[in-house]
Order: sequence, then structure tokens, then C-alpha cells
Amino acid sequence: MEVFDGILTDRGSKYAVSGGPVGSRAEATAFLKVLCRKKKFAKATHNTWAVLLPDGPLKNDDGESGAGMVILRMLEREGLEGHIVVVTRWYGGVKLGGDRFRRVQDAVRHYFDHRA
Repeated sequence: MEVFDGILTDRGSKYAVSGGPVGSRAEATAFLKVLCRKKKFAKATHNTWAVLLPDGPLKNDDGESGAGMVILRMLEREGLEGHIVVVTRWYGGVKLGGDRFRRVQDAVRHYFDHRA
């Protein structure tokens, strides 16, 4: 599991991005449980994620409507299968509107550029 915390902020909202290899829905669920053992991530406003698996894609918006699909499309373009990417947001008190999708994209790009 790789975690990049505090990678960007926008109008008070703070973002992190995490990821790692998973091979099934159960492994994706386990990955999220491990991530949320860290109190900071458990208390986040949103932990949106996606993964491309052999039996089909999985995604979850966790209340950030449409964010899971943004992550999924980026994984498809990158051709990265069997690898979950989680974008975490701590809401800063100001609604970002459509900019929230740009921040999700920025976080995923950061992950792609910096993962081992």
C-alpha cells in the first residue's frame, strides 16, 4: 500500500491518494479496511475508489458523486489492471462544484507519477 498524504488543497479541502495491487472485490474491501485503520482516513469525508479486475470494474463514490467513474476512466486509459486507487478528501467547508473532478484527476495523476 502506497499513501501520498497532503498532496493538494483547494478552498480548504485536503486530498490524499492511495493505492496498491488487488485481485478481487474481497481484496479491495480489505485494502480499504486497512487504509481506514488510520483514524485520519476513517474520519475523511470521502474515500472514493476504483479498480479494474478481470471479472469487471469496481468503483465507489463514497458520497462524492461521479468521482469513482473519474478514477475508473483514468485507470482504463493508463491500462492499470488489478490495482486499486483511492482518492481521499477532507471537506474544507466550501463546495468545489465541477472543480472536485479536476482535483480527483490531479490526485490520480499524482499517484500514477509517483508510485513505485
